[in-house]
Amino acid sequence: MQLVRGLHNLRPHHRGCVATIGNFDGVHRGHQAILKRLRERAQELGVPSCVVIFEPQPREYFSPDTAPARLSRLRDKLELLAAEGIDRVLCLAFNQRLRSLSAAEFVDTVLVAGLGVRHLEVGDDFRFGCDRLGDFDFLVEAARTQGFTLEAARTVEEDGVRVSSTQVRRALAAGDFTQAERLLGRPFRIGGRVLHGQKLARQLGWPTANVQLKRRRAPFTGVYLVSAMLDGRAWPGVANIGVRPTVAGDGRPHLEIHLLDFAGDLYGRRLTVEFHHKLRDEQRFASLEALKSAIDADVAAARAHWQG
Repeated sequence: MQLVRGLHNLRPHHRGCVATIGNFDGVHRGHQAILKRLRERAQELGVPSCVVIFEPQPREYFSPDTAPARLSRLRDKLELLAAEGIDRVLCLAFNQRLRSLSAAEFVDTVLVAGLGVRHLEVGDDFRFGCDRLGDFDFLVEAARTQGFTLEAARTVEEDGVRVSSTQVRRALAAGDFTQAERLLGRPFRIGGRVLHGQKLARQLGWPTANVQLKRRRAPFTGVYLVSAMLDGRAWPGVANIGVRPTVAGDGRPHLEIHLLDFAGDLYGRRLTVEFHHKLRDEQRFASLEALKSAIDADVAAARAHWQG
């Protein structure tokens, strides 16, 4: 899969494709249905499939402190899109210049002049352009005048509810990883590189891997039973994700994992962590001794689960 960063990196050979536009946060089953249709149309027309995404996502640009928590970082999203068989991703920097484009300018600049789109697949509730004035009806007319075809993406439902990134977040926040897996079509995982931390957990007797989140907000917080993929093996463990209220920190979310019976150096390694069950909420303890007792109980519960 080819990644094109910005309109300025589009070349003449990039023109002529079928495209879709969106955040594709989590690449859930609803997204997967759009991508499947995109691949089919690309094959029918004999042109590449292209997904147009934004960094940051628009709501993160306008309201960084209240935007929904990311389900997938850019790296994760690209890996998921590649796994769906997409040929090309155009990643546009969402900035003042892009957000100022009118709907007509967006169509002319991005879809027509930039991509030479032959077919466009978007949801019928898709909004775009300055002040979100562009909608599906606008695209219907643009498609007619600019010579591309347009199709509304089909809605995917689970138990009568539309599959969406919002529904995935709700399932995760409720600790319902079974429902999250149904919505995503795969277990929920977070990947990241292991960094040096404060090493406080080591002093408390339970060394942890501090996994880089690169997120302003975590999609959920608490203590969880997890497994982590390392060299092709799934290591059982227990993880805390949150702001570590007992320890003075930077206020940003952290993911710390203790792998049961693991001995070795993980610094600089990339871990993919799968979440299975919530043990408890994250909480502030009155002392490090109380924190140690809670961690002791968490590890004991994890060991009982994985060995039971």
